[in-house]
Order: sequence, then structure tokens, then C-alpha cells
Amino acid sequence: MSTKAENPFWETKTLDDMTQSEWESLCDGCGLCCLNKLQDEDTDEIVYTRVVCRYSDINTAQCTDYANRSVNVPSCVQLTRERVAEFDWLPDSCAYRLIYRGQPLPEWHPLVSGQAGSVKAAGVGITAIPVVVDTGDLDLEEFLMEKP
Repeated sequence: MSTKAENPFWETKTLDDMTQSEWESLCDGCGLCCLNKLQDEDTDEIVYTRVVCRYSDINTAQCTDYANRSVNVPSCVQLTRERVAEFDWLPDSCAYRLIYRGQPLPEWHPLVSGQAGSVKAAGVGITAIPVVVDTGDLDLEEFLMEKP
């Protein structure tokens, strides 16, 4: 007698119901949330730049000091369950946004593919964009791009 395999947690749980480990595993490691963004003072519109902070490893899209990211970069915003709805600046491919909206994860997401390198192989994330590491003296407006 065959038994139906259980659906994975991201298909059965809300973000609020996930364990901390499950929550953390939703991050596909694309690094797109680490792109510097600018906000128009008049319209509140957010635009992306191709600039990443100095703690972003442009070859792996990982933060080189994740545990201290908010101390190292005070403008680095921590994504929480309570705030995911207000972070509309997250890329549309972000697993947190997708799950919040009740949408499936893409085939290239490591939880779906089972491969840590599937994000890079799919050409998603900062490894697929000609990013520039912030040196502190860049004019971010020179590096504007469409929302990824």
C-alpha cells in the first residue's frame, strides 16, 4: 500500500506557523534584498540600484558577516514575520513574499530543487547582475536599475 507523501512545510504552513529554522530556510540566498535602494521623498517610490554593501560577497550573494549585519550597516533592515507584508521592495521572486501571497516557490528555489547552487544556475540574484560594491562615496543615482 502506498502512502501519499506529505507536502513540504512551505506548502502547508503560514509564515507565522513556521519554526525559526523553517523561516531561515526560505531564504534562497539570492542577495537581491541587499541591493541598495533609494526612496523618493515626495512619492515614497522605491528604486533599486546595482550597488551592494561592502559585506556582500558578489560571488556567492551571501553576507560575509550576517550575524552582525545590522550593527555593521545600520540601514540593513531585518526581515521579520511581522514586517514581511510592508516590505514591498522585496523582489517578486522572494520566497517570503511568495509564501505570504499564497504562491508557490519557483523550481530553482533550493528547497524545491534540492540544490544549493540552483539559484545561481537559474541566473537569479546578485550573481547575475553587474553589481558594484559600495565604497561609501558612490552616487547611487548613477546605478539605478529596474526592480529585479
